[in-house]
Amino acid sequence: MKINTYQFGEIEYTEDKVIKFQDGLMGFENLKNYLFIKSDDGIFYWLNSIDDPGIAFPLFGIRILDDQFPQQENHEAFGVVVLNSNPSEITINLKAPVYINQNSKEGYQRIIDSDKYPVNYNLFTGQ
Repeated sequence: MKINTYQFGEIEYTEDKVIKFQDGLMGFENLKNYLFIKSDDGIFYWLNSIDDPGIAFPLFGIRILDDQFPQQENHEAFGVVVLNSNPSEITINLKAPVYINQNSKEGYQRIIDSDKYPVNYNLFTGQ
C-alpha cells in the first residue's frame, strides 16, 4: 500500500506497520490509522495519518525531558510538537501525551491531570 504525504512524499507501507488509535487523537477523532515515522536526520518522530495523508503530527519522546513522566505499561509517551521557524518558539504538549505501543501497534492520547505538565512547554529553552 502507498500514501502520498506532505512531509515525506510517497511512502510504501504494509498493514503490520499501521498504529491504530481506537479513539483517534483529540480534535482528529475520525482519523484512526497512522504510520509512525522517524526520519534519519531529524530529532522528531512523525505520526502521519493514513486516513488523511495530509495530516501529520511531529512528536518528541517525553522521557528525554523528564524521566519521571507518567508512563503506561508497554507504551512510550510522546508529546505533540508545535513547530516554529524560531527554535525558541517550538513547544511540546506535555499535558496531553500520545502513548504508543510499537509491539501491539496501538496508541491513544490522554490528558494528565496535573499542573506540573503544561500544554506549551518550550522544547529548546526548557521553560
